[in-house]
Amino acid sequence: MARKKGGLNPEVQDDGGLFGDQMLVYEDDLKKAEETPARKKSAGGRVAKASAEAPVQTPLLPEVEESVEVQADEPVQETAPEESSAREIEEDVTEEARIEEDAAEASEDEGASPLGARVDEVMTGGVESDGQLTLARYASRAYLEYAMSVVKSRALPDVSDGQKPVQRRILIDMERMGVKAGTKAVKSARVVGDVLGKYHPHGDQSVYDALVRMAQSFSLRYPLIDGEGNFGSRDGDSQAAMRYTEARLMPIASLLLEEVDTGAIDFTPNYDGNFQEPVVLPAKLPFVLLNGSSGIAVGMATDIPSHNLREVAAACTLLIDKPEATLDEVLEVLPAPDFPCGGQIISPRSTIRDIYRTGRGKLTVRARYHFEDLARGQWQLVIDELPPASSSQDVLNQIEAITNPKARKDKKTVSSKQQQAKSAMLAILDRVRDESTEEKPVRLVFEPKSSRIDREEFVAALLSQTSMESNVSVNLVMLGNDGKPKQKNLLEIIREWIAFRLLAVRRRTQARLDKVNDRIHVLEGRALVLLNIDRVIEIIRNSDEPKPALIKEFGLTDRQADDILEIRLRQLARLAAIAIEKELAELNKEKSSLERILGSDGVLRRTVAREIEQAAKTFGDDRRTLIEEASVVQAEQHVVDEPVTVVLSQKGFLRTRQGHGHDCTLLSYKVGDGFERAVECRTVDDISFVTDTGRVYTCKVSAIPGGRGDGLPVTSFFDLDKGMKRFVGVFAGREKEDVVLGTSDGLGLKCTIGDLKASQRIGRTFVRMADGVTLMPPAEGCAEMPLIACLTEKGRLVIFAHDEIRRLSNGGMGVSLVKLESGERMIGMTLVDERGLTASGTGRGGKPREVQITRKSFEEFRMQRARKGRQIGVTWTVESIAPITPVKPENEGEGSSGAGSAGGLTIQLEDENPRLI
Repeated sequence: MARKKGGLNPEVQDDGGLFGDQMLVYEDDLKKAEETPARKKSAGGRVAKASAEAPVQTPLLPEVEESVEVQADEPVQETAPEESSAREIEEDVTEEARIEEDAAEASEDEGASPLGARVDEVMTGGVESDGQLTLARYASRAYLEYAMSVVKSRALPDVSDGQKPVQRRILIDMERMGVKAGTKAVKSARVVGDVLGKYHPHGDQSVYDALVRMAQSFSLRYPLIDGEGNFGSRDGDSQAAMRYTEARLMPIASLLLEEVDTGAIDFTPNYDGNFQEPVVLPAKLPFVLLNGSSGIAVGMATDIPSHNLREVAAACTLLIDKPEATLDEVLEVLPAPDFPCGGQIISPRSTIRDIYRTGRGKLTVRARYHFEDLARGQWQLVIDELPPASSSQDVLNQIEAITNPKARKDKKTVSSKQQQAKSAMLAILDRVRDESTEEKPVRLVFEPKSSRIDREEFVAALLSQTSMESNVSVNLVMLGNDGKPKQKNLLEIIREWIAFRLLAVRRRTQARLDKVNDRIHVLEGRALVLLNIDRVIEIIRNSDEPKPALIKEFGLTDRQADDILEIRLRQLARLAAIAIEKELAELNKEKSSLERILGSDGVLRRTVAREIEQAAKTFGDDRRTLIEEASVVQAEQHVVDEPVTVVLSQKGFLRTRQGHGHDCTLLSYKVGDGFERAVECRTVDDISFVTDTGRVYTCKVSAIPGGRGDGLPVTSFFDLDKGMKRFVGVFAGREKEDVVLGTSDGLGLKCTIGDLKASQRIGRTFVRMADGVTLMPPAEGCAEMPLIACLTEKGRLVIFAHDEIRRLSNGGMGVSLVKLESGERMIGMTLVDERGLTASGTGRGGKPREVQITRKSFEEFRMQRARKGRQIGVTWTVESIAPITPVKPENEGEGSSGAGSAGGLTIQLEDENPRLI
């Protein structure tokens, strides 16, 4: 038998990792190992030769000894050590390949992976290919190890003390340093350095950031560190460097640290084994609810809001006294979160209950404000408190962005919504200023444009467009008592903390009882010796081994004998005997009390409840956040319903003029621009633009700027498609009126004006057409004109009832209107009645010609839809058709595009957007 060793040196691969005792191979190596033995044998010489030139390196292969059979009749040749090693590896791989090939053939019919059955097992199960660990399996398990490290050691708080590891290490280090409440503060750099050296071997900035947050009164409801110096502000100002600031513990931190050394919790060695750090802190209150937490782990995140200490304490005592209490009973004493900076929770009670029931949801929080009356009837709005996610600087920046908008990326001008928001804000707001001071952290003053502005509308406009009303995410994810991350509801959080606290108090009591018993035992030995002090002195003076002699003489234990030998003589005086008797009486009384706590679950629970009530009495305060349900302010602005005229210029600029009946040709336009189209409608209407490519674009009439300016280009309202060349129709109002849309390939459909709408800037395709086909100007007036006439490029005319056209409210390709010959187009489409129509065109010499098709010949062209029609009997070229005496709709122009049978609106768009022509 021959032996082989493969892999790297043990020193290289013994890295103390999760997989230090397993082989790591690539999947490609396993795949190669499945090749046929014949192929392996033929390649044996090449492998041996290559191995002799360069040693084979397999990543992370531990020392593994395997047996490889050698044929007895095969002559043994002397080879170099490198060649021998390579040949042994080749023979071993060949043997493994035979085994794997048999297994692969056996499972081939079962749909196994092309990499082989063993690879499937390695990737999906616990089998690791005879000790070999594939790279994919190694990567997945290593990533899982990293993910769990982030979850448990960095990002998520513990349900027991509500702290993350870095926060817990800062607190225990400051307690060990003696930087407690009432003592002199020390430099933050000293604390950070001590934490790094003893407990937290990571970046110093991460530790300092955690320390700073624990000292910020606007971040934590109950700060645990008393910071002196610049620890940042709510407006985003960063803290000073750690060499400038100082810190010490707050009094409330005693609720976390007071019982650290009483045996209530476990300790674990630090990263280098030189110190001991607590696994968790013996919190007397559930700080995971008091201060909340936020963090992002791998695959999960947490957002726990803060709560009021008195309310949390009441909920805990309720569940201690009544473990079967329901969520509704708990919500009577713990109704909602209590944020550090106040605000008003306006979410319904049902929403809050669902959040606490499921452990996830969103709360809507609004700023708190009041009005101050000034001289001459003036008034101003003052903001006193803001939601957690907002600050005074954020609000001021948002107001600035609204009143002084900037063009968005890749745009040369501001959008219509920005322009509209600016106009609306400047119409009601005169000025805003920040009067915040150290005494009043938040005081924002808003002055209205006029005292006649409605106060509630003024507040609603500000709330809807700023972060003074915002949502707060709630995601109650934390580490449970079992060390596993989980999203918990309110009852689970409190009950798990109560279980932790009961265990901590039980362990603390047991540890104290052990000390009391030990002290009683020692004092009983001293009391016995005091009666025979002369004999004790004689034994100690005359005996070479006084301890055994004392034990034999007085029946003492080892512990008592050691104590007597170490005691000072003056402690054996008569007064000492009285003190011993007094201390024994007190210890026996305390022992009885401790045993009563440990012997009764009810007494234990009452003890915990009493400690919670005492903590609430010492550190409790009033609620800061108001809970008052209110409706969420909508961002939509109130638009006064009044008549207005939308004016479209030749270069594609839009503006409005109040009222109807304007002669828009007299308006001023930019150089080279002029009047193109006017649409009379109302401010509450939507206006839709239809392009020759079949797309529709819609905006609100109220979004179009008014006044004496030149307006805004249509590209400020829409992202027009590149292929469009013109608008074939513009519609506003009269949403129930029918229109007919036809394309140059003879297809068409019917819809209402209200169907021609799009909800996005990019519009939507309403009429689907083939390449090279264009949309013709829509035909309006279906209510007055029952017929539709279609003209082909070769002068054929067909007239039929438009009721035959299919109605497609969502658009589409439509149905055939006229049958066209190969290569022919439809060039005209209009609505007519029994009075006939007028055909226009060009005669010889370019002379315009027209002919009327009246009742006498009108019936010759009447037929069903999708027919070829009849040729118009003229010698010149017919180019367009129109009704003879079109009946104008009532209030023509109001909501009408005026397109009729015209050629559409050819707009020469300025280069506001390079995609347009």
